[in-house]
Amino acid sequence: MDRNYFLDMYDLDAQDLVDLNINWVDLYNILQDYKKSIDICDARLTYVANVLRQHPKVHSVKTRVKDPQRLLQKLVRKTPDRREKYGEDFNFNIQNYKDEITDLMGIRVIHIFKEDWEEIHKFITNKWEVIEIVANIREGDNVTPFEEKSIPVRSRISGYRSVHYLIRYGSPYDLCTIEIQVRTIFEEGYGEIDHQLRYSHDDDIPELLAQNLMLLNRIVGSSDEMASLINKLNQSFDEIEEKYNKKLKQKNDMLRDLRKKIYENDSLKKEERQSIINDIDKVILGDRSKYSRRK
Repeated sequence: MDRNYFLDMYDLDAQDLVDLNINWVDLYNILQDYKKSIDICDARLTYVANVLRQHPKVHSVKTRVKDPQRLLQKLVRKTPDRREKYGEDFNFNIQNYKDEITDLMGIRVIHIFKEDWEEIHKFITNKWEVIEIVANIREGDNVTPFEEKSIPVRSRISGYRSVHYLIRYGSPYDLCTIEIQVRTIFEEGYGEIDHQLRYSHDDDIPELLAQNLMLLNRIVGSSDEMASLINKLNQSFDEIEEKYNKKLKQKNDMLRDLRKKIYENDSLKKEERQSIINDIDKVILGDRSKYSRRK
């Protein structure tokens, strides 16, 4: 492929490659290798996503394989960072890019209530080998649930909230890394809006939009808290109703036992016995009627 055609097609800046001493042929070879693996990535993502969908606290699951253009742009962008880590001679190649770029395969797990994360976290950590967990939060958020599990916390200026997992999946001879993002349905909505705005403005959001975006972020955080409160209140009502039904059953069982004893008592006149039994039946049926009205 012609160099200039390749750079134009994948929106790469030729000067960036010169400044960073990146050979475009290395990027081209990575691209060809990556394209060959996309179908395998899709199959692996589908399997892991279907396993996650089985969990009762999971509302929905999305999957995505990294776009080739985004991959090449990220390789260029991440080269200075990797050279700080490994030395100035470092370059991405087909042998190392899959180990260094950990979000080639991504899964997004969405749940409704904040507290649902606890059970999903247990499920993920028990099901797969987790090599990294990071909780992205907004400054001022409650970090206790993460600190209790020794999960590193990263405060994001944008207000982005999500717990990220890197898992190993595959055979011992062909392991791959999959990124799983877990967030609430409100966090998902905010994340999508934030991403769309930043993408359309090349990450340079006008001040007025940025201010309103942060206002939306605070509303989203409050909405999550309100949803959790409603959920807890609903659980409390369910517990009260369960206790009520248990006591009601105990009382009715006692009345039925009494009814049986009266019915079998030959010392009472038939009319008296029937009158008492009718009164007991009215009490039992009356409780049922009250319960029906409550429902």
